[in-house]
Amino acid sequence: MNKDWIVIKGARENNLKHIDVNVPRDKFVIMTGVSGSGKTSLAFDTIYAEGQRRYVESLSAYARQFLGNSEKPEVDSIEGLSPAISIDQKTTSNNPRSTVGTVTEIYDYLRLLYARIGVPYCPTHHEPITSQTVKQMIDRIMELPDRTRMVILAPIVKGKKGTHKDLLATLTREGYVRVRIDGEVRILEEVEALEKNKKHDIDVVVDRIVKSDDRSRLHDSLESALKLSDGLAIVAYGEEEILFSSNYACKYCGFSIPKLEPKLFSFNAPFGACPECKGLGFTQKVDIDYLIPDRSKSIAQGGIVYYKNIVNTENLEWQRFAALLAHYHVSVDTPIEQIDPHALEMLLYGSDEPIAYTLYSRSGNVTKKREFIEGVVTHIERRYMETTSSMSREWLGTFMAEMPCPTCGGKRLNEQALSVYVGGKNIYEWTTMSVKEAAVFMEELQLSRQQEEIARLIVKEIKDRLGFLNNVGLGYLTLDRIAGSLSGGEAQRIRLATQIGSHLSGVLYVLDEPSIGLHQRDNDRLIDTLKDMRDLGNSLIVVEHDEDTMRASDYIIDIGPGAGIHGGEVVAAGTPQEVMADERSITGAYLSGRMKIEVPKVRRKGNGHKLRIVKAACNNLKNVTVDFPLGTFICVSGVSGSGKSSLVNEILTKGIQHALGRVRIKPGKHKEIKGIEYIDKIINIDQDPIGRTPRSNPATYTGVFDDIRELYAQTPEARLRGYDRGRFSFNVKGGRCEACQGDGILRISMHFLPDVYVPCEECGGKRYNEETLQVTYKGKNIYDVLEMSVEEAIDFFASVPRIRHKLETLRDVGLGYVKLGQSATTLSGGEAQRVKLASELQRKATGKTLFVLDEPTTGLHTHDVKKLLEVLQRIVDNGDTVIVIEHNLDVLKSADHLIDLGPEGGDEGGTIVATGTPEQVAANEQSYTGRYLKRLLED
Repeated sequence: MNKDWIVIKGARENNLKHIDVNVPRDKFVIMTGVSGSGKTSLAFDTIYAEGQRRYVESLSAYARQFLGNSEKPEVDSIEGLSPAISIDQKTTSNNPRSTVGTVTEIYDYLRLLYARIGVPYCPTHHEPITSQTVKQMIDRIMELPDRTRMVILAPIVKGKKGTHKDLLATLTREGYVRVRIDGEVRILEEVEALEKNKKHDIDVVVDRIVKSDDRSRLHDSLESALKLSDGLAIVAYGEEEILFSSNYACKYCGFSIPKLEPKLFSFNAPFGACPECKGLGFTQKVDIDYLIPDRSKSIAQGGIVYYKNIVNTENLEWQRFAALLAHYHVSVDTPIEQIDPHALEMLLYGSDEPIAYTLYSRSGNVTKKREFIEGVVTHIERRYMETTSSMSREWLGTFMAEMPCPTCGGKRLNEQALSVYVGGKNIYEWTTMSVKEAAVFMEELQLSRQQEEIARLIVKEIKDRLGFLNNVGLGYLTLDRIAGSLSGGEAQRIRLATQIGSHLSGVLYVLDEPSIGLHQRDNDRLIDTLKDMRDLGNSLIVVEHDEDTMRASDYIIDIGPGAGIHGGEVVAAGTPQEVMADERSITGAYLSGRMKIEVPKVRRKGNGHKLRIVKAACNNLKNVTVDFPLGTFICVSGVSGSGKSSLVNEILTKGIQHALGRVRIKPGKHKEIKGIEYIDKIINIDQDPIGRTPRSNPATYTGVFDDIRELYAQTPEARLRGYDRGRFSFNVKGGRCEACQGDGILRISMHFLPDVYVPCEECGGKRYNEETLQVTYKGKNIYDVLEMSVEEAIDFFASVPRIRHKLETLRDVGLGYVKLGQSATTLSGGEAQRVKLASELQRKATGKTLFVLDEPTTGLHTHDVKKLLEVLQRIVDNGDTVIVIEHNLDVLKSADHLIDLGPEGGDEGGTIVATGTPEQVAANEQSYTGRYLKRLLED
């Protein structure tokens, strides 16, 4: 076996045509090719899958049942394989508790830092908190009213699982009679076995006492409690209690803090989380805009949507609300905008005084009451929390929205955790800094000699991880940023930074387009990072289209020459120079300059109208005002984190959607958007999947399958049998195979081995029953059509203009290789985005439609970018407007109008650096985008 190469023989996964290829080990290798050529099939589905499978197979059967198993890829043999780690774009958590800090583990080290060297401060008096003496505790108790009944408790277990049998037995032997378990006081001898897997709180009742001037008994009891519970004591009276600590408490107001432990600073643990929002930072509250969408309407006209259908009825809820209206002299016919503000406040949040009213039931009973009446907002929020009906909860949820938690203000932590400071910042303030700012803060952090010794290793780990994030171009991210809001490229680079921190060697890393979402300026740092990983002794296989990354690599494997059935072969392999010289390689042709995307000869001026965003201030945008000329191809550019998505997605797109009637969509902060009257429709084409089940496919999403089914229903055979178009659907009973319910496959669960998917025996994987498959058009049944590629189907349906036109739009966006029935779950983000684009292209241009695309070049080879640009230019030629967020220089140079944000990311971004044609932006010395464009336009 040659130790310098990974030798692959007979790879035939997906569309790979039984290829043999050698991949150099310990090198930086690029796998490229047009979309659908088979590069992902080779890199991920063959090489990575086999590397992972072999590692998992080396483990015991017991371990394998937890890890799951991978199927053996379709390949004859692979030699020279190392343990493989995949760093792809599909692993971002949508859990709101997952943040950049937790994903990178920086927050874990931060919690340890605050627990070990943090200094607690009183939130009221801003004085450092010192330990309380027993005398100070007694002085605080003596402030309570005379004859107050108190219980002095020693908290000895806090949120720990177990039966705690031995502990309870020890307490009994020591003479204690009562304990408070999970808030309930019980006789020790009568306590039954506690649930082993449930977390418990156990407080020992040290004394029960009535407050008097006798300080000696209090002194003895408190000392006993402090000794028993490692410096803590609880004094409970009525519904209230005071926590005393001989460790930390404010000498002025008695604000106490528990022992500093890492769990105190975790918003995912009950000890540190804000008690109201449970560490989420937001709560579900009624949004007045959802409750009262149109303030010009009266209550009788349905102005308050909740009461829309019960105004002036005998409904009990309405009778209570009517009493509120009568008390504050509000007529149901008065437009809501004209109601007295104080009266409206009472209607929404409840009366400020008891109100006498009468309730009439349908059975004739009359009930007179006098009480505070809750307003519609408090009523909805109470019912939302109390209801057990999923239907009611769903209906009430239509009025609710996520609002910052009123207790913690979105900080997620409780008051005690937020009272601890290091370097003048609490842990929340630390996480609101960008990675770049945090790195500077750590460098300038002044510690005492003792603190420095304690925190030396922790500080080193935090600095290293911040440095890795900076090096992969993520210096603008804040550590409290929710992981689910990251783009695929950002999430992948975070995982890349985490892997660098592990300093592994001898590993095979397989990466999927790490340059996605990265400005050309930051690309060099990413390339240096990849080279560093290689220099540690690792093999890197990177699926990539970026020309700078390809030129910097050691070896390129070009898969192609076309897509789908036209691909799956190794077109060229060698150093970048060798691939450039290969006449057969399309990649080589673009790298060498033999082929290129031409700069448009004319820049459009637009139709004379424009959209203007006034004072945009969402996220890091700094009150910017910017124009979008309509009837043009507009690109929004700027370094990562400069504010592009905030401007286009959060303000422009959501602002127009809201204005066009989608009330539940809330735009980001801005003053106004002018010119919306020139837009009648906005089409936002993102990279979310077109469907989450295998039943969704390009044919069903674009609607062409409806036309195909209609065509089959019109065939003589179908009409003879009385089949309508529903007969040819695999989603409903009738024509589908009922054994597999139209899936075509059956899943067989295996215990130690991966689940096995086998073709349905009844239909042979064809999804339909035998009778349906007997109906043919031009010799092909409905299953045969689903197995066709888009290109094959265009030829097949050439004589049916309605079907041909829809299929041609799929081909025009570069999806000619995709099968009509290909499962939506197997499409990449870029492919899903282009299916959506094709679906919209079928509609007639109105000249007032706005298309918004976010990085549509994701996953596209330069040759595919060329095709995509032709489609986008065609949309604009039809009179509509296209706005694209993009870093790809070929797209930017093809635009009519550029808006460049920056100059940096995060707090240093959010301003307009340059606007105008690509030539005008290229001439702007302040624009990073302009500097790279200048080189391209001069070529």
